[in-house]
Amino acid sequence: MKKMKRFLAIALTLAMVLSLAACGGSKKEETTTSGSEQTQETTEASGTSISLWTYPIGGWGDENAVKELTDAFEAETGIKVTVEYLAYADGDDKVNAAITAGKAPDLIMEGPERLVANWGAKGYMVDLADLLDDTDKAEISPAALSACVTGEGAVYEYPLVMTAHCMAINKNAFEEAGALQYVDLDSHTWTTEDFFNAVAALYAYYGDTVAAVFCAGQGGDQGTRALVNNLYGGTFTNEDHTAYTWDDAANIKALEQLQNTDGITFDASLQGGDEIVKFYQGILKMGFCWNIAQQLDPNAAGTGAEKTITGDDIVFMSFPSETGESKLCGGIWGFGIFDNGDSARIDAAKQFIKFMCDSEHTADAVRTAKYFAVRDTAEGADLSGIWADEPIMAEYNKLMPYLGDYYQVTTGWAQARTSWWNMLQDIGEGADVAETVSTYMAEANAAAAG
Repeated sequence: MKKMKRFLAIALTLAMVLSLAACGGSKKEETTTSGSEQTQETTEASGTSISLWTYPIGGWGDENAVKELTDAFEAETGIKVTVEYLAYADGDDKVNAAITAGKAPDLIMEGPERLVANWGAKGYMVDLADLLDDTDKAEISPAALSACVTGEGAVYEYPLVMTAHCMAINKNAFEEAGALQYVDLDSHTWTTEDFFNAVAALYAYYGDTVAAVFCAGQGGDQGTRALVNNLYGGTFTNEDHTAYTWDDAANIKALEQLQNTDGITFDASLQGGDEIVKFYQGILKMGFCWNIAQQLDPNAAGTGAEKTITGDDIVFMSFPSETGESKLCGGIWGFGIFDNGDSARIDAAKQFIKFMCDSEHTADAVRTAKYFAVRDTAEGADLSGIWADEPIMAEYNKLMPYLGDYYQVTTGWAQARTSWWNMLQDIGEGADVAETVSTYMAEANAAAAG
């Protein structure tokens, strides 16, 4: 439990992203918002308007759910919030166009790879270091906080929720093939040896592909990265997040083993979402693209009558490693402020962040996101029991101690993702693993070097 609490507040927030907009205020209260015990003097802000744009992060994409939060904020502060919702398909284009036109939103909700490594690194974001006092720094999960801070100490995202991405297995299929013996259903972990034994048993029973290293594009690529890195303890980047390290011997060994294992295929026709569909259909007996959002709503793949497994048929699992203790890729979501040059609007946006992320209202914001809170307490309010009455959430929390380094903030990230799936495609076609990894890693590192 101690390890679990250290990495995250058990709180899980409601599921996928919303957008908030305009903040108008009347009388602001005097409220503590900075790590140095600085108090924000609130003034008349009746003419101030702020906006929040949000990507689909759990229930933060549900207009009715978000309205309850913004209504509560307005009732307490006098600041009205309007919301615009973004889709991942074109959200980045909309934000970049708004920045170019000088019409960026005041607030934005998403993860560090956008807020810190992209817009923050380009000088568009407000440094939020003054919102973090020593108590905040002690309460927020180190894994979450470190991802929101640049090497120079600037804070471009105030984190709210987090999760660990994982994989899943078809329990019935494993049972029929005699492979359930290789899985620890209580801890949801397994070793590398157990994983390959399970694949062998499944292949012997079904005589066909049981797992796919999908590589049609970057969708869901956190799954293939975690699989490769964890099998023998490889890394994806260096600790400083300045270079990619795919060519270490552990990764080469993992890729060669996957390439040569019957029952596993490198499938250039599938991205993560496609893999989930085939997993639901029972074609694949395990999936590498999984997280709590799917586990909470296992019927959401949209496969209709072809779907053959649901609910208790699906068991979420950590990725296999030699010890059974893996380093899982994670998702972190919170708020950032675009620097629009208006101190009143920036101040109002900071009030919104503290209200949602560090107040008695934080539990509601987390529940709406349907993920885990990044802290155990917020201004004295206990967040650790948010999901105590939710069996799936409580069970999934067993994976949170395995949350690994949030390396998505490494420079050259966009190119790295493209290079990764192109690399997997070549390996799937039989290319020499070491040479192929070296070629594509060099491509990613060239982008990281600028």
